[in-house]
Amino acid sequence: MAQDLPPAEGYREIKYRRYLPQRGPSGLVILAGVTAISAFGFYRVFQGNLERRELKRENLWARINLVPLLTAESDRDTYRREEAAKAREEEIMKNVDGWKAGESVYNNTKYYTAPKFVIVPEEN
Repeated sequence: MAQDLPPAEGYREIKYRRYLPQRGPSGLVILAGVTAISAFGFYRVFQGNLERRELKRENLWARINLVPLLTAESDRDTYRREEAAKAREEEIMKNVDGWKAGESVYNNTKYYTAPKFVIVPEEN
């Protein structure tokens, strides 16, 4: 029995490689896209930080400019409350001889800021 031998010109080349069509964008295109999106995102963050800083500065200057108005309003309210308290004191102590309404009960000549509280009248 004769053994099978290869053909004299040799066997055909075996095509073992897969020739699949390339799918999707290349790596360079993906990298460029990610870089562009990141750059746009950083730009928007930068613009947002500038806007936030400007709003913070505007709020600060609004507060700085409103402080004198709010202080004056507080002083007017304090004066009104002190006058009302003095009137109540005069009414309550009208029968006490030698009592001066609004005069300090302390033997101290230093000025002090009275504590701010609201007296709610009792209902009878």
